[in-house]
Amino acid sequence: MSWDGSPGRPYPPPGAPNPEAPSKAAGRFRYSSDLRREGMLWGATVRSPHPHARIVSIDLRRCLAVPGVRAALTHEDVPGLNAHGHLVADQPVLAVNEVHYHGQPVAVVAADDPRTAREAAALVDVRYELLTPVTDACAALATDAPLLGNQSNVVREVPIRKGTAQDGHLPAAPVVVYGEYVVRTQDQAFLGPESGLVIPYPDGGVEVHAATQWLHADHHQIAESLGLPGELVRVEAAGTGGAFGGREDLSMQIHAAMLALRTGRPVAICYSRDESFLGHVHRHPAVLRYEHGADRNGQLLYVKADILLDGGAYTSTSAIVAANAARSAVGPYEVANVWVDSRAVFTNNPPNGAMRGFGSVQTCFAYESQMDQLAARLAMDPVDLRCVNAVAEGSSMATGQILDSPAPVAGLLRDVQSQPLPTASAPDRAVRRGVGYAAGFIKTAFVEGVDDYSTAAVEVAVVDGRPVATVTCAACEVGQGTVSLQAQIARDELGVCRVEVHQAGSTFGSAGSSAASRQAYVTGGAVQAAARQVRDGVLAVAAFQLERPVDELRLDNDDVVDNAGVTLLHIAAVLGPTVVSRTVEWHHRRTEPMDPDTGRGDSVLQHTFAAHRVVVEVDVELGTVRLLDVTVAQDVGRAMNPRGVLGQIHGATVQGLGLALMEELPLQDGVVVDTTFGDYLLPTSRDVPPLRVRVWECPDPHAPYGLRGVGEVPIVAIVPAVVNAIRDATGQPLRQVPVRSEHILGLP
Repeated sequence: MSWDGSPGRPYPPPGAPNPEAPSKAAGRFRYSSDLRREGMLWGATVRSPHPHARIVSIDLRRCLAVPGVRAALTHEDVPGLNAHGHLVADQPVLAVNEVHYHGQPVAVVAADDPRTAREAAALVDVRYELLTPVTDACAALATDAPLLGNQSNVVREVPIRKGTAQDGHLPAAPVVVYGEYVVRTQDQAFLGPESGLVIPYPDGGVEVHAATQWLHADHHQIAESLGLPGELVRVEAAGTGGAFGGREDLSMQIHAAMLALRTGRPVAICYSRDESFLGHVHRHPAVLRYEHGADRNGQLLYVKADILLDGGAYTSTSAIVAANAARSAVGPYEVANVWVDSRAVFTNNPPNGAMRGFGSVQTCFAYESQMDQLAARLAMDPVDLRCVNAVAEGSSMATGQILDSPAPVAGLLRDVQSQPLPTASAPDRAVRRGVGYAAGFIKTAFVEGVDDYSTAAVEVAVVDGRPVATVTCAACEVGQGTVSLQAQIARDELGVCRVEVHQAGSTFGSAGSSAASRQAYVTGGAVQAAARQVRDGVLAVAAFQLERPVDELRLDNDDVVDNAGVTLLHIAAVLGPTVVSRTVEWHHRRTEPMDPDTGRGDSVLQHTFAAHRVVVEVDVELGTVRLLDVTVAQDVGRAMNPRGVLGQIHGATVQGLGLALMEELPLQDGVVVDTTFGDYLLPTSRDVPPLRVRVWECPDPHAPYGLRGVGEVPIVAIVPAVVNAIRDATGQPLRQVPVRSEHILGLP
């Protein structure tokens, strides 16, 4: 089943409305930067201007002498563990003896107003002894490189060996293509900067309100660094102005909590735009070396890849990104023989971590560029070549995992290929048209044996004569629509018209991170299971009252009806004062760890596939690109909220256009040099062409409702599709993104 979400076509049914939409559209929504409390102070952070230096001394006297300054703290004032980290606690709350990247926090200041806090922070006198930074990932692997990690400069190395590669050999191939590809640093560039408010309590505890993607991970790290028992720390998700992975790691939370505990007053911190670029992780820049071998009919015989990811100064999520890059390295193609080495390394660049696409973006640019190069060598249509090798249900992935649900890669490619091409512009001798294709995939949810789950509570009670369902869950709403989806599931399962969704804090059971395209799957599964238990409870009461078998009854539109749809009782009459409530901790099916030597194993819960076609016009004299058309076909399993699905596909596709053509966070010897939206360019409405979206629904039999993760895979394939189109128009090799004018013009 598929439907067309292209411009000019009727929209599909909207699904559940987004309860936050009206207040956001009217400017009334309270983001984390809007939080206020009587008597509050404002915090500011002192950051290193150097990528690597020894701290000789920190003098707070001039700062503390400023009127209105209430506290200035260094590492000596960290009450508990002076380290935090999403997976490994290796990042200091405040630097101790050395700084390891530009922007690393060294001290924090609290004052009566934000201007005073910033001005006082600038007066903290930190004396540094400069050290030579390692800012090149390749240099970090050299035998004489200084040690940047605890034991090694390699965060994680993930090999994958399949077929003859397990014995150290690759078969001979009559056609071989090589390529080295570079992906530069992309920033999440969310509009809402890192911000929040911390409230101290007389019992010595704190309540932290901040924009985040994972309440319980934040809670654990904050409590550890404050030296407080968990029950004295509560974390609440505040309104979030975008995330895209950049809020999985902590930013201002512990700093504001330290200041609040020291002063006894609420403390807010809100980063400026330039500080935001320094205050969160970015997409891993990468160097990828590839070799593809095929027979003369285009059948892939082997793929060999060496992937090097720059993890920056601390671990963050680099270990997982390295594994994702390894698993996705050959693309959505069945290849008998695979030799992949994926490594993430430490450098003195700012830390890199989670960002939408999470390792698959980098590899897709490389392998899809290789597929176009191979098609040219074979004089094959690039879509035909991809379809010859495309995986399908039952195929074996690079890790040996068998796809046990639909994988319509060839169909998606043929779908985008069959769509009409845009009308050609007026002839111009310098303007050339190009068409590019790409297919990509990404995994859903936590993998490699992680026990991934979400917790949800559902209850039905009678309020003002009507049944009202309430859903409680700690899943963070970061714009992906989890609140809408929870309401929709509860409404459908319970047959109750009015549903309210309450986002819990860290005192409620964990829902995991709003990352890895997992919340629809795991929180959807948890809400579904809890709602069905509540439904069964209501029906049991109704069956007793009606003296009828339960299997003859169902709930619909606030009523108890029979199987023919005839109304028998109003749900409010069934329940009266009774409240039916259930809490469920829902776990998805198990995955396996990757074999450390071969990478083999059923390590992935679910795969999601998409294909893109891009049409461009390139001025080969000016080196400019005009996007004429973008067509995407994606299998979403089941479109739970069709308009929400379109929004996610549109957003991720545009974010990928940015990486392909303009987005780069430039570093000079480890220093971030452009830190405003005037310098870091983002696509605007004038840069985005018509987007034709072809939504496929091929249900995954193992997933709740058959759904698949939606919000990440569109960013995976759009990047190489753009570059392949430009390459088709110009003939230039184009082995780096973002593509610059000088690349198009063939300049060094």
